[in-house]
Amino acid sequence: MAVRVDAASATEAAWALISGGGYTILLTNADAPGIGDPPYFELDDCSTQRNLSDRGRQQSRRWGVKFATRSISISRLYSSRWCRALDTAANAFRSPPVEPLPALDLIQEGDSDVDMKIDGVLDVIRDFRGPGNQVMVTHDVNVEALTGVTPRTGEALIVIPKKEVGEGEPPLRVINEILLN
Repeated sequence: MAVRVDAASATEAAWALISGGGYTILLTNADAPGIGDPPYFELDDCSTQRNLSDRGRQQSRRWGVKFATRSISISRLYSSRWCRALDTAANAFRSPPVEPLPALDLIQEGDSDVDMKIDGVLDVIRDFRGPGNQVMVTHDVNVEALTGVTPRTGEALIVIPKKEVGEGEPPLRVINEILLN
């Protein structure tokens, strides 16, 4: 079971931690009203998906400003291929360019490739050494599968791979979190 740190008090320590680079930061998409996507959803057509609201676009821009104000270097920026995740990443961080990463795509009920998605994310995290940090924008169900933590909107989780993972345990450990809202 994942243990949540007190996010409000951890935020300042977390900013200090990532200022040196070399970390992976998980984010979920900004405000996108509703739950799920319509039955006629198509991955390559944003008009068929649940998208960011005006509030969500403003939120994600504010999140990026918080990173920029603190001069936090982001050298890799990955996103689920869902439009709300891609737009969150692009609105928050002007550079580097957003790299769509299928391993971050929404884990849905009945998915046969959940383990492949988790392994794909782990491979990217394990291979990263910096400079700067890498940000991964995905979905709350994915973050929960990876960490055992259900993130709040606007909560950035700083994660590292666990050295040993027991059966059914999430493979990432949350070492700190930042409240961006």
